[in-house]
Amino acid sequence: MPVTTLFRRYQFARPRLLTTLAAAAGIALTLVAASWQLGRAHEKEGLAARVEVLAREPAVSLTTAEVRAADVEGRRVAARGRFEPEYAVLIDNRIRRGVAGYHVLMPLAIEGGRRHVLVNRGWVAAPSHREQLPQLRTPPGQHDVEGRVLEHFPRAYAPSGAKPEGRVWQNVEATTFAVWSGLKLESYVLEQHSPLADGLARNWPRPDAGAEKNESYALQWYSLAALSSILFVVLSIRRERKPAA
Repeated sequence: MPVTTLFRRYQFARPRLLTTLAAAAGIALTLVAASWQLGRAHEKEGLAARVEVLAREPAVSLTTAEVRAADVEGRRVAARGRFEPEYAVLIDNRIRRGVAGYHVLMPLAIEGGRRHVLVNRGWVAAPSHREQLPQLRTPPGQHDVEGRVLEHFPRAYAPSGAKPEGRVWQNVEATTFAVWSGLKLESYVLEQHSPLADGLARNWPRPDAGAEKNESYALQWYSLAALSSILFVVLSIRRERKPAA
């Protein structure tokens, strides 16, 4: 049978309005999701490029004067001061190489004044029993601490309206910590990069970490949009009915 004859037996049937609207909505949503994932990937790559440029600049020295977060965000800063372990907080659900643990948050009293900066000192493994807390080692005295400024600490999921209790928190904000501790804090968190004999891990992820995953998700969404379009066309093709004899 000639191919042209075979194709003549099929025709594109006008789909129902509801089916068309549902297909259009589904395709539009997948395209929006793909664009969002791609945007996130570009955002992370842009942030990584900016941080790389700022890392080559001299570190900003934190003194007793107040420094705005917008002026130092992403930059390297250096401060000399004393850690105050009595205000230590553990940020829960931080995984490193498949091992559950905590990030250790502790204020650093800046030398020569009454101001403090909240420092993410690093990662510590969680004990085998949940009710136990890890033993933290904080060298006494004054230390030169250097790191990168984070205006917004990475947030984990927590129930709406959840308030921090005890020493284990799900999330942290400088303003919340200042109210809890009663200390006069800078409005940002310092991610410590300088070494210290405290046993904590400071292998911080790159700012563009996860960009490849976002690109992969975007490709999946675009593929799903293409597949939905093809299925809509294929399912709208009907075999031509022969006229009744």
